[in-house]
Amino acid sequence: MSGASRIAGKGRLTPAKTIRFSFDGKTYSALEGDTLASALLANGVHLVGRSYKYHRPRGFLTAGSEEPNALFDISRDSARRQPNVRGPVQEVFDGMKASSQNRWPSLSFDAGAVNDFLSPFFIAGFYYKTFMWPRVAWHKLYEPLIRWAAGLGEAPTEEDPDTYACRYIHCDVLVVGAGLAGLTAALSAAKAGKDVIVCDEKPEPGGALQYESGTTVDGKPGYDWALAAVEELKGMENVRFLPRTTAFGYYNHNFLALCERLTDHLPNAKANGPRERLWQVRTGEVILATGAIERPMVFPENDRPGIMLASAARTYLNHYGVVVGKRVGVYCAHDSAYEAAFDLKKAGVDVAVIVDSRAEAGAGLAEEAKALGIKVLANNTVVGTKGRLRVSSMKVKDKASGKTRSFDIDALITSAGWTPSVHLFSQSRGKLVFDADEQRFVPGTHAQASICVGACNGTDAIEALIGEAAAAGGGAADITAENARPWTGGMLGEDDSADSHARAFIDYQHDVCAKDIRQAVHEGMASIEHIKRFTTNGMASDQGKLSNMHGLAIAAEMLDRPIPQVGLTTFRQPFTPVTFGTLIGHSRGPLFDPARKTPINEWAEGEGAAFEDVGNWKRAWYFPRPGETKHDAVNRECRTVREAAGVFDASTLGKIEVVGPDAEAFMNLMYSNAWSTLKPGKCRYGLMLREDGYIYDDGVVGRLSEDRFHVTTTTGGAPRVLNLMEDYLQTEFPHLHVWLTSATEQWSVIAVQGPKAREIIEPFVEGVDISAEAFPHMSLAECTVCGVPARLFRVSFTGELGFEINVPADYGLSVWKAIFERAESFGACAYGTETMHVLRAEKGYIVVGQDTDGTVTPFDAGMGWAVSKKKTDFVGIRGLKRPDLVAGDRKQLVGLMVKNNPRLVLEEGAQIVADPNAAKPVPMLGHVTSAYWSEALQSGIAMAVVKNGHNLKGQTLYVPMPDRNIAVEVVDTVFYDKEGARIHG
Repeated sequence: MSGASRIAGKGRLTPAKTIRFSFDGKTYSALEGDTLASALLANGVHLVGRSYKYHRPRGFLTAGSEEPNALFDISRDSARRQPNVRGPVQEVFDGMKASSQNRWPSLSFDAGAVNDFLSPFFIAGFYYKTFMWPRVAWHKLYEPLIRWAAGLGEAPTEEDPDTYACRYIHCDVLVVGAGLAGLTAALSAAKAGKDVIVCDEKPEPGGALQYESGTTVDGKPGYDWALAAVEELKGMENVRFLPRTTAFGYYNHNFLALCERLTDHLPNAKANGPRERLWQVRTGEVILATGAIERPMVFPENDRPGIMLASAARTYLNHYGVVVGKRVGVYCAHDSAYEAAFDLKKAGVDVAVIVDSRAEAGAGLAEEAKALGIKVLANNTVVGTKGRLRVSSMKVKDKASGKTRSFDIDALITSAGWTPSVHLFSQSRGKLVFDADEQRFVPGTHAQASICVGACNGTDAIEALIGEAAAAGGGAADITAENARPWTGGMLGEDDSADSHARAFIDYQHDVCAKDIRQAVHEGMASIEHIKRFTTNGMASDQGKLSNMHGLAIAAEMLDRPIPQVGLTTFRQPFTPVTFGTLIGHSRGPLFDPARKTPINEWAEGEGAAFEDVGNWKRAWYFPRPGETKHDAVNRECRTVREAAGVFDASTLGKIEVVGPDAEAFMNLMYSNAWSTLKPGKCRYGLMLREDGYIYDDGVVGRLSEDRFHVTTTTGGAPRVLNLMEDYLQTEFPHLHVWLTSATEQWSVIAVQGPKAREIIEPFVEGVDISAEAFPHMSLAECTVCGVPARLFRVSFTGELGFEINVPADYGLSVWKAIFERAESFGACAYGTETMHVLRAEKGYIVVGQDTDGTVTPFDAGMGWAVSKKKTDFVGIRGLKRPDLVAGDRKQLVGLMVKNNPRLVLEEGAQIVADPNAAKPVPMLGHVTSAYWSEALQSGIAMAVVKNGHNLKGQTLYVPMPDRNIAVEVVDTVFYDKEGARIHG
């Protein structure tokens, strides 16, 4: 294949494998293996986008994932479309449609470029200074305008048809990066018998070996050795190699997240299966071989299309066979740019000049350049470029004489040195140290079991790199390599323009210039974090990979401080952008928020029950009969339970088995109650507090034996209660021999409540006498119900005679049907959660999370009886002793009855005041937590938390509403059967 900039026989792609793609509606040819960047450059396309703020023309700057300019909208069809895809990362596939972004009406003629002419007004801090006045204009003018202008690409509007996968995996060693250092470390670790995973964000291994022309490893060209090394690794059973896989997050305890691109490079006909896979890796050791990122030079007008990094030019030439221009200029402060110039010259490209800002280059480089016919201008700087949509010339100034000259070029490659890629190391909470000689930060103190090797560790000499990597893998170096010469230099580049208004760009996407950093310092910014936010430097999609060090250096120069004293911006996850699909995986549609259903749910659906969501659970809310409203159904269910019986599905209650010789001691520490006096076969209400003394959860606890407790929790509290128990067991009470098991899903719970409850279940129960005398309230027995092994509790959340039958979940539906069939013959009904709430409120039973809000103590709730006075230690005991938690004027739980209009039901959440006519602001005493219509009392009832409420019983308070002030009387929280006789029936 021949292209506008493709050199026949150069590169590593197969000329016979051609594919077609389009860019902005125009069709082009490419080679299989091309990235979108190399394919467009091969076709002579340099203009590919517009910058965010000024809409300046932008071209390819890099050949890697740090690319800030070349972001595309990639689509297969109308539904399969993704914005902001980096051109040097996206592999071309047959039929791909690519579009440029952030331009209108076209890429070459963008109306937004008017911002470039208005750039003197868009100085650093412009947003903070402009959009404050007039204040009333924010919501009507500024915010809509900013929202309209924000963003680069357009988000898809159709549902994503692709699927995404997720895997969890463990290994001994995870190697991030498959360059020379990473492959050396992986081979060393694998040969030492370790279980190894190697990942690299590129489709092929080699890292810098892909473009270096002077490196040989074990006598082979570097890239050939890399391919052979990967084949050797793939042949080992203890190695997994993951190409196209980015390690984007390094978290605690050596947990890393990887994103593997599975089908983004395939044509539609072959793009079957998941698009991307999230790997969640827990590893014993991490070897970071993430390399280094080349820094661009800072000089006026350094952002034109055709200006790119020297390493990018070498990559496009040596790997893809593409030259970036016919007449190329070089501007550098580092030796590596010379290597790029030599490669281009040997490929037949006219290298106009090498401009070196240093006094002299590394040993022998200038002489080699001259031998190749390349002019070298040392101690010179580039002070400007020309070209509307592509660079056409550069202006060079001699530092000594001040004389300038111009060179006609169609591409300019630059190098200001290399910045170690320390992002993952920093994410791991490792501490960086500053290498003053090379003007870069390198890894210092490690916080986790990790090792940095190669260029990301600041190791430049190839022999030292191999030894370092082999040692990291746990073996000795059996690899030899040679490099044409060591690189030297690497200052940050210079902005030597005498024109203070000239724009030397450091953050290409956000159009942040060197003068913006200087302006920030001039206005008082001294910390790099403040400078970053004032200028938006490093806040683009590349997250400052190319701009941070320049911003630091310029700020340090302005402040006259060493770079480390200016600070360092935070490297956060993800390393590069990750799609929502990868993070979500299968958790979409019905699986986004999975519904949990009890075994009895199917029966309730058949009976026409209305359901409510309680956490992830679907719970029967009420069972309406034909013609009944919700209130009609709830009132009927309440009457039926009080007069006959009701059957309730309580399977969603959290259930935890606490087992072990120290189970009693553990329960005494976790709950405020005392458990030493609870005998096997008995139950007790348990109250769990937080460390600060506030109520956390509650539930009935049954003691099955000396070393086994059956603990119930609130429906929504089961996971957090188990988590809290495990946390304390592992960190505070590790000496206790206790095992915790979640049993929520194991047991179906059928609650039979009401005066006829005993008669209903008695025929089904075998193995225990459930008479009132033999099986009193708060008893527990293991028996059989309907021939099924069961745990039978005599407990009540309604104030009526009640039993809770726990049977294995597989038998829950059949046992329910048998019990309900008999219950109907006694005039009983099924009831739902709304009825359950009314019945419990009539008895003053609290619901944690409704009647408590995280600031209620047991004493506030009138439950001081649930706090042991004999125990010297339990979770929350110290919190309860704080002066503010025993103060008399705290908000306390009380009952409320509406005066003058008993049929009125208060609104939950309504505020309570002593005098609604008091001067504003009216002091608020508390709020209503629960409010219901009580069919038994033929009155509205409510519970509330009220300041000093326990001492206000009998007094009148007010609930102010928009149309009236409702007078209420403060009463006890128990509204029905105050003596409690019915529960002992």
